[in-house]
Amino acid sequence: MDELDILKKDWKKKDHSFNQITEKEIYGMLHKRSSSIVKWILIISICEFLILRILDISSFFDKSSVKMMEKNHLYNFSLVLTIFNLIVFSGFIIYFYKNFKKISAASSIKKLMSDILKTRKIVKYYIWYNLILISITTFFVLNSFFKYNKEINELYEKFPSIFILGSIATVLFIVLFFWGLYKLLYGILLKRLHNNYQELKKLEL
Repeated sequence: MDELDILKKDWKKKDHSFNQITEKEIYGMLHKRSSSIVKWILIISICEFLILRILDISSFFDKSSVKMMEKNHLYNFSLVLTIFNLIVFSGFIIYFYKNFKKISAASSIKKLMSDILKTRKIVKYYIWYNLILISITTFFVLNSFFKYNKEINELYEKFPSIFILGSIATVLFIVLFFWGLYKLLYGILLKRLHNNYQELKKLEL
């Protein structure tokens, strides 16, 4: 049982004259907890951004990677995708940071509830963007390998249905893997934010 749960338990035992003071204390705990959760969302997204973007950019300085991309006609696709991701992910991180500042400065239950809803919504957009991006990228890369790799292309022309089913299975597997990873990384935090929102609704009533 954490500090907030203890406060809520004590609150129910106190008489009505003390409710207003305890309500403020509970709001303070929810405020502090929500701010901490959004801070962790920000930290995780920054770490993810740095790791993935460094890997993306470093591939353009590796001769073997560049050669492989050029061979399979993926260089321009990878370059455009890397630049696009830098812009989009930077936008998400800026939004997470702004929301963290907003939640930290929230001065009322209603404002905190609104900021929590916005944060949950943008994190879900962030996860969906990543999953859609992963599926499109995987499909495009596989298609390029089938089309421009001579050995694979010959097999593909002989057994197209096997390769198509294999591609679909690969895309699904990768998407499900990352969905599980994001569920682990962000799902727990979003659930805690949702719980905070529900507690705030009770206070508002």
